[in-house]
Amino acid sequence: MPPAPVTSDAPTPFTADVYRERMARAAQSAADAGLDGVLVAPGPDLVHLTGYRPVATERLTLLVLSAKQEHEPVLVVPTLEAPDAEQAVGAPALTLRDWTDGKSPYEATAPLLAADGRFGVSDNTWAMHLLGLQKALPGTSYVSLTEALPMLRAVKDAAELARLEAAGAAADATYEEIVKVRFSGRRESEVAAELAHLLTQFGHEQVDFTVVGSGPNGANPHHEAGLRVIEEGDMVVLDFGGLMHGYGSDTSRTVHVGPPTAEEQRVHDVVREAQQAAFEAVRPGIACQEVDRVARAVITGAGYGERFIHRTGHGIGVTTHEPPYMVEGERQPLVPGMCFSIEPGIYLPGRFGVRIEDIVTVTEAGGRRLNTTARELAVVG
Repeated sequence: MPPAPVTSDAPTPFTADVYRERMARAAQSAADAGLDGVLVAPGPDLVHLTGYRPVATERLTLLVLSAKQEHEPVLVVPTLEAPDAEQAVGAPALTLRDWTDGKSPYEATAPLLAADGRFGVSDNTWAMHLLGLQKALPGTSYVSLTEALPMLRAVKDAAELARLEAAGAAADATYEEIVKVRFSGRRESEVAAELAHLLTQFGHEQVDFTVVGSGPNGANPHHEAGLRVIEEGDMVVLDFGGLMHGYGSDTSRTVHVGPPTAEEQRVHDVVREAQQAAFEAVRPGIACQEVDRVARAVITGAGYGERFIHRTGHGIGVTTHEPPYMVEGERQPLVPGMCFSIEPGIYLPGRFGVRIEDIVTVTEAGGRRLNTTARELAVVG
């Protein structure tokens, strides 16, 4: 019998007023950062600010927010895409300015920008569009939004948290089912396909990744599930997630095919201790890098410091990876409403790897996990 879907009511839709408020906050943050405005191309920032999700093409689509409130938010769009833009939830909070093929989109945009202004630009803006704006307005300058406004999407409101919780619950349900299937004698790609199917069955509209790293492949943190046949005695890293109600899931567990050796169990125990210590360190006001330091100290103390080869975590929201990042040098203090992964790992080249990952949100009292499946080493068949 197939597993029952995770039951969760459809979330209350975001309204035009929600998007209007988000754009106002972004404009104010830009002003506080000394910018003249914010320019947002198709991608996660545009989805967050307007609810509009066009496909990025060679035709310019650009949200222009004035930090000095010189004009209302304007969405520059190709004329042929204007009908779709008008249907976006946030459209009532926008003024649409369309441009037609054969005309310069940069000339259409230029009057909205101060000729000598400094603007924050979404990170996924195409180079050809940014260079086109610079040519039209040579006195302007630009800075990445990740650098200028790292907190733009970092703090989630209650409605966003509800979506992230639902996505986390669906990912947990997926894990609870995948440990029941046979691993031994099957290709990694077969198990990955089951993960993708389960994520969809439990409510995800989009599956972004299904890492199945068996044996030596587990020592590669971003191993793509391949044709290797999983064997008795393998450690297997599972890392999977996607989007549900437009918000991300991302969880990792490491399982073992048959009983583990004493060394394999010890490595897993060290990672689990590091993950728990980092979770317990979460509280408002501490710097993001402190979460990384706590996890790294445990692993280094156990003698595996050089084998922890990535940051401890990343933010999550409308994308799987976004600020804040739990990494050395990130001094941004934790704030209630932030959501991010805690995922320390140990990777022994040519042998095996271990990673344990939960999504965590910051509360006034500390941290709260959005993934709650067992973190002990599960034995699978």
